[in-house]
Parts: sequence; C-alpha cells; structure tokens
Amino acid sequence: MNGAVRDRILVANDGSEHSLQSVRYISSILDRNRFEVVLFHVVTKVPESFMDLEKKVPAYQYRIVSIEPWEKQQQKAIREFMEKARAILMDAGFPNKAITLRIEDRNIGISQDITAESKNGYKALVVGRRGHSDFKDFMLGSVAEHILGLVPIPVWIVGGASRPIKVLACLDGSEESMLALTHFADVLDTSKNFEITLFNVVPGFHGLRNFVRKVFSSEGDKTAVEQIDRELDKAAAALEPSFDNARAALISRGVDPARIQQKIAQGSGGPAQAIVEEAEKGEYETILVGRRGLSKVEEHTMGRVSHRVIHMAKDRTVWVVC
Repeated sequence: MNGAVRDRILVANDGSEHSLQSVRYISSILDRNRFEVVLFHVVTKVPESFMDLEKKVPAYQYRIVSIEPWEKQQQKAIREFMEKARAILMDAGFPNKAITLRIEDRNIGISQDITAESKNGYKALVVGRRGHSDFKDFMLGSVAEHILGLVPIPVWIVGGASRPIKVLACLDGSEESMLALTHFADVLDTSKNFEITLFNVVPGFHGLRNFVRKVFSSEGDKTAVEQIDRELDKAAAALEPSFDNARAALISRGVDPARIQQKIAQGSGGPAQAIVEEAEKGEYETILVGRRGLSKVEEHTMGRVSHRVIHMAKDRTVWVVC
C-alpha cells in the first residue's frame, strides 16, 4: 500500500501488561499492510482544585508535595509503555509510519474520552479486559462494558491468549448476524493459519426434545415425539443457507476453505451459555458476536447475549460488532 490511506484501529490502553497483551493480539491478527494502529492513553491528573489545598490548608502541604513527582513518574511509565507497544508492532512487521502514539489529558472521563476519539473514523476499538491491580480491573471492566453502549464501531475486548488460532463466529440466521463475521474477515491477515467455526444455537433444541419425550412416553405417543424431532431438525436445517453464505463471504475475502468449519449447538441453557460452553470445550480464543438484530426487540435480546458472553467468557477475547 505505497502511499495508500490505511484503515485505522484504535487501541485504548492503561499502560499495564494486559494492555501490552492487547497489542500482541492485534499484531498477530491484523493485516500489517492495510492498517494503522493508534495507541491511545487518557491521562488522569490530580485536579488543580485539589492542588490548591496546599496553599489553603497548611496541614496538607506535606502530603501534596509528592504529587508532582508521582505525575512525572506516571508520564514516564506510559511513554515507556508506548515504546514497548511500538516495538511489538514493528517486530510483527508494521512499519513505523503505521503506528501512532497518542497521550491525551482526561477531558470528561475515560469512557467518554475514548468514545469521542472512536468517532474519528476508526475501523474498530480495542480494549483490554484487565488492568494491573484489583482496582484497575474494576475500572477497566466498567469502561469496557460502558463503552459498548456508546461506541459506534466494533469493539474488541481482549482477554486470554494473545495469539488467536481458533475463532468462534456466532450466527443467528439473519443478514445482520453476518456483520461480525465479515468485519473479522475484512481485517484478518489471511496468510495466518486461523481456524474459523461458524456457530449457531437452536433455542430450546435439546430441552424441548427431552421434555416431549418425558411427557409423551408411551408407545402410542411415538408419533408426537417423532414430529417434534422433525420440527427441531427442520429448524437446524433451515440455517444451512446462512452457513453457505457465511462460508462464501469468508472465501471471497481470501480465507482458505479448509480452515472453515460449522456447527449447530443443541443446548438448552440459553444462547450466551451455549456460546461460552462451546468456546471452552473447543478451546476457541476469540468469539465473534453481533450487537444488533433486525428489530428493537431483537436488538435488545442480542445486546443482552453479547453482554452475557463478555461476562462469562472472562479468559477469552470477544468481538462485539454493530
């Protein structure tokens, strides 16, 4: 891409080791010839009004005198972090001109400042799931969850392995559910050896079948049991065109057909639980889910599913695509 404009990925970080893990993650998945990575950090300084206490309240002088050195130490630490992150990206083949370091003073709040920056033409926002302390974990978790309802672009919440090999792409049969999949394929470096599984949960598949078999247990009720079996199997078969379209979309974007699998879950614990159980059982490092559906009701339902997946899949990366 000599002279061509690159798509940009925004990486919000707090200077922690887990933030470096987010950088390692994107370095292993992004096409380095097509993307610019913007490393973004919001600095929270001690308010000037608090510093004024030194002048107004003599008893505070001995406590506040150490704040300025602390702030300088924090600034030094984040600059060192940024250089480490730059080195990771360059080692992965990203040219220096495709890496931008941004350190900004807090304006309104961390979530709001990240959200405002995300509206400046980025392809996706990347945030870490954890910080470097229990308090920071709580803050980052709050930020990640809060920005899902604010940020207008796909959000990648990184946790677990820094080098994704297996990806679980969740489909629900609607056109909108293809967004997460096509977004992934559009940013993927197809030269890497990824395995992608197209996954769907048929609601009530297993639970309803077992319920019918218990209620209609006599030989005379065999017809009813067979009928519900056929209906549920028909629901699963109806998803085949969606899988075919998804497979075609991936192949058209350069994904090797041999690396694409598909699976329909027969679970009864709800879609989020089925997704996480499959991710754990199949050792998938990354989960792709949609944020919105075809209607307001579906959007609300899918939003709840994505939030539950984020909470339940604590050691995995979750992409939420709108």
